[in-house]
Amino acid sequence: MGRHVDNRVFRPVDRQRYREKMQRGLDALARMLAEGNFSFPHQQMGLEMELHLVDEHMEPSMSNTIVLEKISDPAFTTELGQNNVEFNVEPRVLAGDGALHLEEELRTALARADGKAHDAGAKLVMIGTLPTVRRAHVEPHWLTKLPRYQLLNEQIFNARGEETLLDMEGVPLADGSSDKLRSYADSIQPESASTSVQLHLQVAPEDFAAHWNAAQCLAGIQLAIGSNSPFLLGKALWHETRIPLFQQATDTRSQELKNQGVRPRVWFGERWITSIFDLFEENVRYFPALLPEPEDEDPVAALDAGRAPVLAELRLHNGTIWRWNRPVYDLVDGVPHLRVENRVLPSGPTVVDVLANAAFFYGAQRALTEQDRPLWTRMSFEAAEENFFAGARNGTDAHLYWPSAGWVAPDELVLRRLLPMAHDGLRACGVSDAARERYLGIIEQRCLKRQTGATWQRDTVVALERRGMDRQEALAAMLRRYIELAENGDPVHTWPIG
Repeated sequence: MGRHVDNRVFRPVDRQRYREKMQRGLDALARMLAEGNFSFPHQQMGLEMELHLVDEHMEPSMSNTIVLEKISDPAFTTELGQNNVEFNVEPRVLAGDGALHLEEELRTALARADGKAHDAGAKLVMIGTLPTVRRAHVEPHWLTKLPRYQLLNEQIFNARGEETLLDMEGVPLADGSSDKLRSYADSIQPESASTSVQLHLQVAPEDFAAHWNAAQCLAGIQLAIGSNSPFLLGKALWHETRIPLFQQATDTRSQELKNQGVRPRVWFGERWITSIFDLFEENVRYFPALLPEPEDEDPVAALDAGRAPVLAELRLHNGTIWRWNRPVYDLVDGVPHLRVENRVLPSGPTVVDVLANAAFFYGAQRALTEQDRPLWTRMSFEAAEENFFAGARNGTDAHLYWPSAGWVAPDELVLRRLLPMAHDGLRACGVSDAARERYLGIIEQRCLKRQTGATWQRDTVVALERRGMDRQEALAAMLRRYIELAENGDPVHTWPIG
């Protein structure tokens, strides 16, 4: 969705032509995969980080246009809501001390950007869902004033034909209290209450399926030990409330279509794959185009002429189907490559926590792809999906299924099985011992302490409420303390409660 899209009205003929162009793109992709037309000189990783803007009262600051003007750095760009910005990191190799250099680079860039935001009366925050968001902050007029967001909002609501229902049952807090959210919205702006970190990994075409399947296996564990999104609209909900929020806020289905089993556009998927082609083919087969704006290029003709096709229609369509592990086809200087985009993790709490989450994912993913008997041949896809939602809802208290281990707590699964595998995987990627031990050591301590960003937020709000604060006061005080601790830079498992 980063591509420019004109603000226009689509006609029935546009959709028919767009579908034909997407099929043409599938034909070209199949041919490229068969002929081996992809670049893979070395394995590269990339990172995108979404951020919130808050004001001095810890409420959303609808100032991204002004803040981005002051930052004046093309690495920082707009996101859905006026209270969001996105930071894009240049791709780099996984090997060596790259992660250690990236940590310093991220700290420096974010500190500089935060200083510029301060000039606009705002502050940058890395957190999964902003706990101080209220109903007034999710009205349609707070969408970022760019055609692509306005048009996407219009198309989603035209497809659904009715308001969005946010309907979530909360997980009880430590004091035994339990919340429920049931709220209607007339735009996709509620989704701006959440921000994420997206991890990219460039892979060879023949290895894509194994890396995607491995990422699907890991998604529930990622959420369970990395959750950081427990509050929304004043309610204590899931440990990673981003998951149901994103699915519900961008749902194009009426209740009747849900009852029929029509697939959601925010989608875990439904099967293991054997090729990246499977995912793009599903996109075309199952999902109507939201933004059917075809380009002039004939992708098959481009191939015949010896050029890599842009595949504009397939790529734009792919950007409106929000798989938690998304396939990416991209071009750099006219040379095509493939990536897995892992969209599971929330933003924050700190730079070092983000990099620890990334190191664990990349290492465990690599190790899973090199097993003699792949995990996904011993585990049903439905079990991986159940793990995903259990990890999102219950965090460290979830029970996850793992072959040969049965039902197990996430911290036990990571400490006994996955952490050693992640070490092996990072070694195989050529990551230095210093980087590997630093970041996986943080994951180890987080599991031993059983303290994630979500558990810290939940326990701190309970402690503040016991001192006499009401919920909104406690959320604001918690967020202020969260920001102070995050700026110190110490990982979240070391943060004191209260």
